[in-house]
Amino acid sequence: MSHGVAANTNSKKNARMKTDTKTEAARDVGSGALLGRVLVACEYSGAVRDAFAARGWLAWSCDLLPSETPGNHYQGDVRDMLDAGWDILIAHPPCTHLAVSGARWFPAKRASGEQQAALDFVSMLLEAPATHIALENPISIISSKIRKPDQIIQPWQFGHGEVKATCLWLKNLPKLTPTQIVEGREARVHKMPPGPDRWKERSRTLPGIAEAFADQWTRATRPNIGHEPRAGDALAPKK
Repeated sequence: MSHGVAANTNSKKNARMKTDTKTEAARDVGSGALLGRVLVACEYSGAVRDAFAARGWLAWSCDLLPSETPGNHYQGDVRDMLDAGWDILIAHPPCTHLAVSGARWFPAKRASGEQQAALDFVSMLLEAPATHIALENPISIISSKIRKPDQIIQPWQFGHGEVKATCLWLKNLPKLTPTQIVEGREARVHKMPPGPDRWKERSRTLPGIAEAFADQWTRATRPNIGHEPRAGDALAPKK
């Protein structure tokens, strides 16, 4: 057999394997919808997934890393999961090649194609076939290359006394209302010492923000179900 034929055969085999993987991933999600179906893309911590699951959603996280906590998790490429019929997609794409805090490395990232690939990944997530989408990233070139964010939030608005500007790009979801404004403006994330897990800690969603995602966007997308009063209610704008 020639190398060309072998390569073609392997290519077809790999394509079938990828299709089978995507089919299995979508099937494994299940059909017991509860309130609906939520996919949290690029999340290994389970924080946002678990906050939605606690409110009655069929919630899955997806990441190349395993989940740190028990729960529905697909370890693999999020593209395998995007066509499984999600009501809400919460996406946390990697910011390594996009955040303006690393602007000094942009020329090399543009030359290598890494930055454009990261932007293409963001565009794919924003255009995913989900009814409601929220994409989260720090201050980055997404604002200039794709579109400006709909909202910028800070941890101190949600019970954590620190600063870390977080941008939200929203589709069919309302802006978040602060739930617990607290004292403290420490740049904890910025001051983290170098280490192998620094990037993981920098990307982790804080509990107060995860709870706000799940609570407020459940209310917005499922307004006819009963809700217990929560801390953020007092800060909600009056109609």
